[in-house]
Amino acid sequence: MTMEMKFLVIGCGSIGKRHIRNLRTAGAVNIAACDPSEERRNEAAKLYGVDPYPDIESALEKGVDVALVCSPTSMHLDQTFTLVRAGCHLFVEKPVSHTLEGLDKISDEIQKRKLKTLVGCNFRFHPGLVKAHELLEEGVMGRVMSVRANFGQYLPDWHPWEDYRNGYSANKDLGGGVLLDRIHEIDYTRWLFGGVKSVTAMIDKISSLEIDTEDTVEMIVRFESGAIGSIHLDYLRRFSDCSLDVTCENGVVVWSFHANCVRWYISENKKWEEAQWPDYDANDMYLAQTRHFLDILAGNVKSCQDYDQGMQALKIAEAARLSSATGGAITL
Repeated sequence: MTMEMKFLVIGCGSIGKRHIRNLRTAGAVNIAACDPSEERRNEAAKLYGVDPYPDIESALEKGVDVALVCSPTSMHLDQTFTLVRAGCHLFVEKPVSHTLEGLDKISDEIQKRKLKTLVGCNFRFHPGLVKAHELLEEGVMGRVMSVRANFGQYLPDWHPWEDYRNGYSANKDLGGGVLLDRIHEIDYTRWLFGGVKSVTAMIDKISSLEIDTEDTVEMIVRFESGAIGSIHLDYLRRFSDCSLDVTCENGVVVWSFHANCVRWYISENKKWEEAQWPDYDANDMYLAQTRHFLDILAGNVKSCQDYDQGMQALKIAEAARLSSATGGAITL
């Protein structure tokens, strides 16, 4: 029944095309896509055999069961509201929006219509973070005391085939900026270490990049467990890094996305152990996320990050923005 549903992918940029490919790989056959750019939507139709539409409304007229919102962040709010009012189950690329305003109304509609939702959280499906989660859940590492999550990559290197100045990351009116662009780190630290109690942050544009968004974020968070965490995000690092370092009572866990490994040290054993994925394809975590979404639609599993949980991640990001503006800690 799930595979017979009509899927609509909104936005035919790189992430939209990735979701179309993964839906096809996972077995979905009835897929449409919409994009205001005739070139992009026709390209998607040619490459993947999807039905192309210029806008959401014209696609809805033909019937849609499930929608995937893959448009620039600033468009998510209006598009999501239109889709839930039409009764569509929903996947929303992170973050759920560029603002908290209006999200409660959407949440109420989702609850009223009993729609199934998932907010983009592909790093939860990376084998390194899955292994870290297992180690922490086993309890052998003991209580988590401190956390360092780090992301840095030079923005012009993200999509070298296009001018970075024209992308949504570089433009405030599209909802860009590294804080929301890399809400991944907020999401997966919440998943691993629990809720956040307070946030202190400094956010700024400090480079010569031709963007009107922030390029650097430094956050200190206090988790509800009592652990202290730091989250660093930037568009500046010329040698990219995406990593996590966790200090526990009985050991240490270190994950590196680019090295495709997770290492852990347990004081009782007095030695390091390691798990590696040398040939790991980054799309595997996106494909696993797609399969999780299909399982949600089929009623087989509970959403690992539904719309309301996606709102919580955005609330932490907005608390960081407020902290930077006021110079003080913000309690959630």
